[in-house]
Amino acid sequence: MPTYSSAPPQARLTVREQQVEYGLLDKLTQLKYTPRLDIRDRAALERNFRQKFEELNRVHLTDTEFQRLLEKITTPDVFTAARALREMDSFERDDGTPLNYTLVNIKDWCKNSFEVVSQLRINTDNSHQRYDVILLINGVPVVQIELKTLTVSSRRAMQQIVEYKSDPGNGYGKTLLCFIQLFIVSNQTHTWYFANNNARHFSFNADERFLPVYQWASEDNKKITHLGQFADKFLAKCTLGEMISRYMVRVASEQKLLMMRPYQIYAVKAIVDCIHNNCGNGYIWHTTGSGKTLTSFKASTLLKDNPDVEKCLFVVDRKDLDRQTREEFNRFQEGCVEENTNTETLVRRLLSDDYADKVIVTTIQKLGLALDGGSKRNYKARLEPLRGKRMVFIFDECHRSQFGENHQAIKEFFPKAQLFGFTGTPIFDENAASKQFEGEQGRFRTTADLFERQLHAYTITHAIEDKNVLQFRIDYYKPEGKHSPQPGEGLKKEKVIETILAKHDASTAERKFNAVLATQSINEAIEYFDKFKAIQAQRRSDDPDFTPLNIACVFSPPAEGDKDVQQIQEDLPQEKADNQQDPEGKKAALTRIVDDYNALYGTNHRISEFDLYYQDVQKRIKDQQYPNADLPHAQKIDITIVVDMLLTGFDSKYFNTLYVDKRLKYHGLIQAFSRTNRVLNDTKPNGNIHDFRQQQAAVDQAIATFSGEQTDRARQIWLVDPAPKVIEQLQTAAAQLQTFMQSHGLACAPEEVPNLKGDKARSEFINCFKAVQKLKTQLDQYTDLSDEQKTAIAQIVPPDQLQGFKGAYLETASELKRQQDKQGDSAPPEVQQLDFEFVLFASAVIDYDYIMGLIARMTQQSPGKVTMRREELIRLIQSDAKFIDEREDIAEYIRSLPTDQPLSEKEIRAGYEQFKDEKKGRELADMAAKHGLALDTLQAFVDQVLRRRIFDGERLSDLMTPLGLGWRARTQKELALVEELGPLLHRLAQGQKISGLDAYEQ
Repeated sequence: MPTYSSAPPQARLTVREQQVEYGLLDKLTQLKYTPRLDIRDRAALERNFRQKFEELNRVHLTDTEFQRLLEKITTPDVFTAARALREMDSFERDDGTPLNYTLVNIKDWCKNSFEVVSQLRINTDNSHQRYDVILLINGVPVVQIELKTLTVSSRRAMQQIVEYKSDPGNGYGKTLLCFIQLFIVSNQTHTWYFANNNARHFSFNADERFLPVYQWASEDNKKITHLGQFADKFLAKCTLGEMISRYMVRVASEQKLLMMRPYQIYAVKAIVDCIHNNCGNGYIWHTTGSGKTLTSFKASTLLKDNPDVEKCLFVVDRKDLDRQTREEFNRFQEGCVEENTNTETLVRRLLSDDYADKVIVTTIQKLGLALDGGSKRNYKARLEPLRGKRMVFIFDECHRSQFGENHQAIKEFFPKAQLFGFTGTPIFDENAASKQFEGEQGRFRTTADLFERQLHAYTITHAIEDKNVLQFRIDYYKPEGKHSPQPGEGLKKEKVIETILAKHDASTAERKFNAVLATQSINEAIEYFDKFKAIQAQRRSDDPDFTPLNIACVFSPPAEGDKDVQQIQEDLPQEKADNQQDPEGKKAALTRIVDDYNALYGTNHRISEFDLYYQDVQKRIKDQQYPNADLPHAQKIDITIVVDMLLTGFDSKYFNTLYVDKRLKYHGLIQAFSRTNRVLNDTKPNGNIHDFRQQQAAVDQAIATFSGEQTDRARQIWLVDPAPKVIEQLQTAAAQLQTFMQSHGLACAPEEVPNLKGDKARSEFINCFKAVQKLKTQLDQYTDLSDEQKTAIAQIVPPDQLQGFKGAYLETASELKRQQDKQGDSAPPEVQQLDFEFVLFASAVIDYDYIMGLIARMTQQSPGKVTMRREELIRLIQSDAKFIDEREDIAEYIRSLPTDQPLSEKEIRAGYEQFKDEKKGRELADMAAKHGLALDTLQAFVDQVLRRRIFDGERLSDLMTPLGLGWRARTQKELALVEELGPLLHRLAQGQKISGLDAYEQ
C-alpha cells in the first residue's frame, strides 16, 4: 500500500496543505481507492476514462468514435451531465450501428472502479487550474476535494469554488470535469460538502443567500467534521456510490441538483428498511423547516421501484397542502404526481396499473371518502381488489390529520398496509388532546399509539445548533398598571396596535421582512382589521410623513357546502367553530376585507373563489424580498391578520415576526413560532415573537416538551441571548476593534482606517468591524430595549462613528474583494479567506428612490431649516453597500449641485443620469485619445460588453487592428487599455459580473 508522505511537494500547496493532502490520499487508499499518480493532465484523464468505458460496455472504440463520444457527453450544463451519468444512452458508431452505453454501472454502483487523482492540471483557453484531489468512478470525475490551510467559513469555501467555475475557459464545461457532482472543502478539522450546479443555482446574489452547504453527521446527529472521519463515513466506495445514485435529487423544474442532508438520508433509509423487512409502522420526528417534503419524496420514489409495494400514498390534511406538496414533488421530478381533482380521480388512480400512478399525493379527506361504504359511487367496493395488497401510506404532519376515524378505516381496509408519519411536533401524553376509549379506560392518543415507534429524530434543538433554522427572540409585553391581565388573557386592541406600530419597523429590519398577527377568533380578527384601518388613518392625518403598514387579513368563510372550504377548515378548528355563529356577518366582513385588499393591490378577488385570494396572500408574503424592482413595497404585505391560517405548514424566508394575541400551547405554539425562523442571511438573525398574552409558562413548557434529548440546555439553544448579554458582547467587540487600531499606532476612528498598512492589517480590520456590525444588526431588532440600554449602545458605538466605520469598511472591503477576484489562489491567505458579508451593510430603507428623494429635499431646504447637509448625505450613501459601485458618482453629483436652486425629485433623477452619461463620455474620450483609438469604436465596444456582460478578447483585438501593431506590442497595448477600462466597466455594470474580464485584469 503506497503512502504519500514522501511525495514531491507542489508549488501551490503550503506545507500544512501538503500534509492534509497526503493524509487524505493515504486514507482513501486504505478505503480501497486505486491511487493514480500518473493522471496529472487532461490527456491522461481521458485515456483512463476510455479504458474504463470500453471495459464496462465491452466494446473497443476507434479514435474517431472516442472523440465523438467525448464531444457528445461533454457539456457545460451540469444538469444534463448529471442525467447522462445516471442513464443509459446511445450513439452511432463509424459503421452506422448504434451503441447503447452507460458511463458507470448504474445498476450496482459498488461494482464500478474507484480511483483517486491528486494535483490534476487542466489547461483550457486562458484557464490553468489545478485541482487538489479528484475522485473518479469508472474513470468519470465525480467529486472534487479542495483543501484549505486556514479556517475558512463555509460560505467563503463555496465562494472560492464558484470563482473557479466562473474562470473563463475553465475545465468544468469543456472536459470530463463537467461530471463533477459534489464538492468537498476541508481544512482537516472542518469539512463541508455541497452539490455542483449551473451558474443560476451556483452563485451569490445581492442578498447573499447561499446554496446549501452541509456537514456530515451520525445517525444521532453528532457532527463528523474531521476529514479522516468524514472519509470513513462518507467516502467509503459503496457509500459514495449510494450518495450520488440515491441521495442526490435532480430538481427537473429548476434544472438543479440537491444533496440531501444527513438526517434526511437516515430517515429515508429507516423507512425503506422498515418496508423491506416488513416490520410494522413508524414515524419520523423532523422539525418544521427541515425539509420533510424532500425526505418523503425520496422515500416514496425509492419505493416506486419496489415490486412488493402496490401503491405509495403521500397523505396531507388540507387542499392547499395537497397542492403545495404536489407542486414540490413535481418540482423534484416533473410530472411524477397528478392532481386528484376529486375522489373519483383518486379511486381511478388507486386501481390503475400505470407506473405513473404508483405514487399518489392526496388529502386525508379524499381518502376517507374513498373508504366510506355509504358513498353513492360505491368507492369502497370498487377498491376491494386492493384489500390484500401491500400499501404504503406516508402522512405529512401526522399530528394534525390522523387522530380520527380515517386512520382506523385505513388500517381495517388495508390490513397489509404500512403507515409512516412525518411530524415536527409529535403528540406525547402531556400534549395529547383527543380521547381514545378502550373499554372503560380513557386515555389520550399519541403519535406512538398510531405509528408504533420513532424511526428517526431531528428536533428543533438539532436544527438550531446546525443553523438550519434560527433561534427565537421572545418579547413578552408587560402592560403597565395595577390591574394587569392574567396569563392567557388579552389586552385592549388599541394598546396592542399602538405597540405593534411602535415596534414593527425595528422588528422587521425597517419592513424588509413581514409579520403575522395571530388572533383568538374570527370576530377578533375583523375587529383588529377595522381598528388598524382607523388608527392608521388618524396617524396619517396627524402626521403626513407617517407611512401606514399594509395590512391584510385572511380567514376562511362559512363553508355552506363548498367542498374546497370544508377541506381547508378540517385543520382550522377555531375558524370552523366561529363560522357556525352569524355566518352572514362573517361573510359580509370578509367581503369588505377582500374589497379593501383589491383596492390596495389592484386585484379582483371574491370570497366565492376564496382559495385564489388565499394563494395571493401567501405569494405576497413570500415575495417580500427587498429591494425588488418587479414588486415595489406598495405591492407587499407588512402584517397579515389570521386566526388559524398560516400558522402551520406555511414557509417564507421573509416572514420574521409573529404578534401573538391568541392562546397557544404545546405543538400549536411551536408550529406557530416556527413560521418565523427560516434562514435567509445575516440581516435575519432570529425569528421575532411578540406575545401579548403573558404566556411565558406555556413557552417554557413547549420548549421542555419538544427539545428532544437536551432538555437541560434547550432554552439556551432555542432562545437568543438577552439584550444585556448581547450589549456586553458588543462592548467586547468594540474594545477589540479599538485595541486592534491602537496596536497599529492609530486612533480608533474611521478616518484612520486608510492608514492601515498591508493586507494582513486591512483583513483584520474587516473581521473586527464585521463582528461589531453583526451584533449591532442583532440589537437593532430587539424591540424591548430600555432607555438605559439604548444609551449604552449609543455610547459603545456612537451613530456618527458607526456610519463612518461602515463607509471605511466598504471602501476597504471593495479593494480587498477586487484583489481576491484578481489573484484567486495566489492572493495572500488572509485575503483568500475573507467573507465580506456586504448584506450586513445594506439598509432596507435606504434604496435608490430614497436617496433621490433625499437629494431633492436637500436642495429645497431653506437656510434656516437645514436638516441634512451635503457631506452628511454623502456619508450616508458611502456607508450603504447597495451603492458600493456608485458611491463616488453619487457623491460627485451631490457636490456639483447648485446651492441656491431647489430641484424636484424628477429633475434630480434626470440630472443624475445626464451627469453619469457625461462623465462616462469624458472618461472614454480621454481613454480613446490616450490609446489612439476612435471614440465611436471604443464606445461601441463598451456598450456591447455591458449589454452582453461578456468581455470578448477577439473584439478587443479587432479594436486594436487599425493601429497596425505586431502581436507583442498589441498585447501590451490591450493590457494597458484594460487596466484603465476595467474599473469603468465594473462601475457601469453595477456589481454584475462581466465574464472574461478577470483574465485580462490578472
